[in-house]
Order: sequence, then C-alpha cells, then structure tokens
Amino acid sequence: MILELDPERPVPRKIRQIVEALRKGEVVIYPTDTCYGMGADIFNKKAIEKVYQIKGIPKTQPFSFICADLSHISQYARVSDLAYRILKRYLPGPYTFILEGSRQVPKMMLTKRKTVGIRIPDHPVCLEIVRQLGNPIISTTVSQADEVFSDPREMAKRFGKQIPIIVDSGIITPEPSSVISLVDDEIEVLRRGKGSCADFE
Repeated sequence: MILELDPERPVPRKIRQIVEALRKGEVVIYPTDTCYGMGADIFNKKAIEKVYQIKGIPKTQPFSFICADLSHISQYARVSDLAYRILKRYLPGPYTFILEGSRQVPKMMLTKRKTVGIRIPDHPVCLEIVRQLGNPIISTTVSQADEVFSDPREMAKRFGKQIPIIVDSGIITPEPSSVISLVDDEIEVLRRGKGSCADFE
C-alpha cells in the first residue's frame, strides 16, 4: 500500500499506522534526507532478517539505524564529550556516525568491533516515526542488486507484495550519507557522501 505523506507536515494518523505496522514486525519504506529507506524495528529479529532477504544481502553486512535525537543516541551508543559536540553540530543531517554500541543494541546490529552506525536524518517523517515507535528503526537504502530506487511508485511495483506500507513523500534522488567514525575519539571519514566532510579531514 502506498501511503502519501507531506514531507513537511506528516499527518499523525498516518504516522500511527506506520508505527503499528513496525510493532507487528512488518518492514516499511520511508523517506529520509538522503534516500528512501527500508526499515524495521531494531528489536525485531525476524523483521530485520526479512530486510536482508528482500535486499538479497548477507547478514554479515550490518545496518545503521535512526534515532530521534541526541538523548536517544546516548541510549544506544557511548558518546564522549568530543562526539557529543560533533553530533550536536551536524545532526539532524546527512551523516552516519560510527560509535561504540551500548548494551541496549541487539547483537545482530553490532559490527565485529562492537560499533554501530547511527543517523538522525533531517526529515520530519522518519523522525516522527521513530519518536512514536519509541526506539530506533534500521536504515538501509531501498535497493536490490545494483538498482537504487527514488520513486515510491516504482518501489510499489517491485516490493509491494513483500512490504505492506510504502510511504510516498515525493521522489528523492538517492545520495548516500557521509560516514564518519568517532570511535575512541579518532575522527575518520569512511565514506564521502551528501554531507560535507571538510571539517573532518
């Protein structure tokens, strides 16, 4: 089902509908400031496994996840004073920050180094979804094989039988987030994307 949502003023009733689907263990497609994401509740193992299956990627490839705000991040990652200052300056925005994960993060969401990738996109729809859900959702670009999707109508044709809710907030040309590692207070640019990396180099 395609669910149309104004990207600036999302209707609360429709947000609740998305949240209810996530709580039932469904996968949803939602907008961010860099692309459309394929998401599931990070505490629902079966839903996350379904995302791996839909995308056709190995489970060894970790997903990042979306938090609602900085206090939310502190529940799921170890945030030093330096990291906090950086996060406060650059989020919400088109960045994924790599931090050491906390004990609250499910094991399947951690890398071998026990780190996590965390986002706070500058997009009202996905942030409101996470706020109402009460915990993070995974963040992975809507893609399959080498094809990345920008139009929700095309996503509905491809994934409509597997994903019950596809949010339509208009076409979003995919541009990956910049990935910055802050582990051990060592700043390292891992991927240059939409967010400027000038201050991190």
